[in-house]
Amino acid sequence: MSTGSGSDSDSDSDSDSDSNPNGWSRARGVVLKTLLLIGGAVLLKRLTKSATRWDHSRIVAHSLTGQKYSKEQAYRDPDNYFNFRWLSCPAAEMVDGSKVLYFEQAFWRTPHKPFRQRFFMVKPCPKEMKCDVELSTYAIRDAEGYKNFCDRSKDQRPQPEEVIGDIAEHLTTIYLKHCERGKPCLYEGSTPRDGFPNSWNGASYCTSELSIMKNNEIHIWDKGYDDDGNQVWGVKGGPYEFKPAAASSFIDMFPPLNLAAESAEKRIQGSFVFQD
Repeated sequence: MSTGSGSDSDSDSDSDSDSNPNGWSRARGVVLKTLLLIGGAVLLKRLTKSATRWDHSRIVAHSLTGQKYSKEQAYRDPDNYFNFRWLSCPAAEMVDGSKVLYFEQAFWRTPHKPFRQRFFMVKPCPKEMKCDVELSTYAIRDAEGYKNFCDRSKDQRPQPEEVIGDIAEHLTTIYLKHCERGKPCLYEGSTPRDGFPNSWNGASYCTSELSIMKNNEIHIWDKGYDDDGNQVWGVKGGPYEFKPAAASSFIDMFPPLNLAAESAEKRIQGSFVFQD
């Protein structure tokens, strides 16, 4: 009996010793696979770093495109904000991949008469800078020929090679960073603190702050300053808030503002755009 019991014990012991190596082997396999997956993800991130930089630019360019309105602000505070239409669309692509957008601004009741026209150039920030996207603004050579560019069929617009040839004076650059988790924005940034030269209405330089929101709004705050640092143009209460057309359509029912020429010329100092 004792011999039989001993044999059973030996058999159990042999079974345990056989199973343990297999268990450890499986565990080591799982750990190895996990490490390989992590290592692969890190490697993939490094390999696609360049593409990710251009992805930021693509997102910003897409967010700037389309029709957006400041109607709700004008309804809430008509003494300081206009009903403006923001309209932008793709116009060309540079050889380095930079996106060129055409942009125009008009009073929303006269969209066919834009009073501000610009080219936006969107590209990744230089690697040595602590930002993700450069948004530069340029004047347009022969801007008259670009009026209502986005509203025309593509065969009636200046073609990409013409667009590139019509990029004129560099006006400003805003340096955007991807917003931290938890913020309502996707990207935000500004011009350098000392801004860019601007001589409109007694200014010597101008600055701009821009936020691209998760709900597809654009918030922009442009201001002009004199040599003493006094603000001489631009709204003072906060940025212009441009909302996508569909989100603002219900405001169409409020009464139109009086846009007499003299009043409009005076109040246009509240525009978000850089003045010439």
